[in-house]
Amino acid sequence: MKPAAPRRRTISLRARLTVLLALAVLVALGIAAEVVDWRADTEMQQRFDASLLARAQSLAALTRIENGRIEVDADNAATAVFPGSADTSWYELRCGGAAIARTAAVPPVVAAGAEPDFSDATLPDGRVLRVVALRFAPAHEEARSAAPGAPDCELRYALDRGPLDDILHTLDLILVVSPVGACVLVLLLTPWLVRRGLHPLSVLDRAMAGIGPDAPSRRLPESGTTELVPLVARFNEVLARMDAGLARERQFAAGLAHEFRTRLAELRALVDVETRYPSGRDAHSLLGEIGTIGRDLEATVTALLQLTRIESGLEQPRREEVPLAALLARLCARHQDAARTRNVRIEIPAPPDLGETIATDAALLEIVLDNLLGNAVAYAPSGTAVGLHRERGAVRITNAAPALQQEDLASFGQRFWRKGEHGSGHAGLGLALAGAAARALRMALSFELSDGVLSATLRYRVPSRP
Repeated sequence: MKPAAPRRRTISLRARLTVLLALAVLVALGIAAEVVDWRADTEMQQRFDASLLARAQSLAALTRIENGRIEVDADNAATAVFPGSADTSWYELRCGGAAIARTAAVPPVVAAGAEPDFSDATLPDGRVLRVVALRFAPAHEEARSAAPGAPDCELRYALDRGPLDDILHTLDLILVVSPVGACVLVLLLTPWLVRRGLHPLSVLDRAMAGIGPDAPSRRLPESGTTELVPLVARFNEVLARMDAGLARERQFAAGLAHEFRTRLAELRALVDVETRYPSGRDAHSLLGEIGTIGRDLEATVTALLQLTRIESGLEQPRREEVPLAALLARLCARHQDAARTRNVRIEIPAPPDLGETIATDAALLEIVLDNLLGNAVAYAPSGTAVGLHRERGAVRITNAAPALQQEDLASFGQRFWRKGEHGSGHAGLGLALAGAAARALRMALSFELSDGVLSATLRYRVPSRP
């Protein structure tokens, strides 16, 4: 015994959307946090460097040459350059290689260039400094510009960057916690949001549960969701086609049961009557009537088998050259006895020179034309004529049909459909067989009712003339 295939694991649409939304939010917030962190670090570093440079330039501006000596205005420096604790800023001023002014602890040596140069340095106690080094020429006390011949001065100025780093670390923590918190919030809210968003699908699911063979007229309700509108429309169209097919199958089953029940009831009644109340009929007449009923049943079964084989594709067309004129003459001869019995004439107008053969399947083409001609003979009123016309690329069969209405044409081709009580002995399968065979041959079969005359036209492809 072959082992059963393992059941494939599935994942719900809600879980899939929840995971995807959570990942999307986490990635988006992570990228946004990284960009914000980079921009905040850069901006605050630039502001810190600008403040550091402003203090260094202020100290440089307080450096003057007085009486040939370079001095720093200490009073102004204490208020403008070093407000607050002296443990947060360090400097060393050197002019001409000599130290002019300095704090107890001096910043690490940093090469000074024409432009201010910023760098980080670490004190022995582990504190990190931000150092700026710049060169300038001191001015005379009386002048605002640099004194001619004054030595270049080099100033190294440093600030403790601990407060800046603390702020940056706090921002980093905030920017890390925020995406994680947002992701957790999204994870908690997404199932509810997805459930709300998928509510239209839940409505369709409940509506589908009530649709089935026992409720053929049920349809899906209209949806207010744009994406579901075409889906609901297509599904309702499929349901309509399925209902129509189910109705045809039920009609077919009812017609088949009626056809067989009628014939079998005739046969049983004939036997029961002759058994209980012998009529004295000769055996030849009695067996002939029984044989007629049997032939009708056999014809119905044969037609059903043919129709099933054609519709299922078992009857594959075998293309050959078919002499159309000879086929039509043979069919006319076959139905002449039935036409004389019903006082109906079969008229074949002389056709023009249309060629003698067509490339198609002879058996299927004979099924189409035989059933069309037999149907016309069976249903034409007594004293009228059945016309068999040949045109280029078409064969047209006409007969008077005063009882037919335009709406009856929609029922042509349905199994066991008959108009009124005409054509007794026919099971109502002729047009269904003709239509199925025509479709197998890829030929077009159409019906038209005009002024009480029914026209059945079979169109086929004609090869182009050289």
